[in-house]
Amino acid sequence: MAEEKTILLTQEAYDKLKEELAYREGEYREEITERIAAARAEGDLSENGGYQAAREEQGKNEGRINELTVKLRNTKILQAPKAGIVGNGSVVTLELAGKQMVYVLGSRDIAVATDYDVISPESPIGAAIIGAKKGETRTYKAPNGREISVSIIDAKPLK
Repeated sequence: MAEEKTILLTQEAYDKLKEELAYREGEYREEITERIAAARAEGDLSENGGYQAAREEQGKNEGRINELTVKLRNTKILQAPKAGIVGNGSVVTLELAGKQMVYVLGSRDIAVATDYDVISPESPIGAAIIGAKKGETRTYKAPNGREISVSIIDAKPLK
């Protein structure tokens, strides 16, 4: 069995995923079951599009329930570093190619709790800026092989 990776989430992202899991295990699962029962009552299942669609939706829902269960079981609530230092859970203002952009550094699952785009700490840019301080410039190698400089304009904890 493959080793399950720890997922770093903010408390807010964790809570939103937990809410989604409760909805999918409860209300949504019941709704799908009712649609399957109603379609089954119509008779011939081989030509019943509503039945087929409901069964497909049931499979997708159960898959997402399993995914959420594993994520939540392997979650560690992250403590973002203090202002001025880039780390998991930081809102980072970067200057890249002459443009200022704002991102959150962390797993893509954090996106459920923020309107910012997310940079993975495992990505080339994420690996380059993690641990950097406000005012520093770091370089990283882009997928095309070019060296790119990025300046840290600001870093603060995600609220």
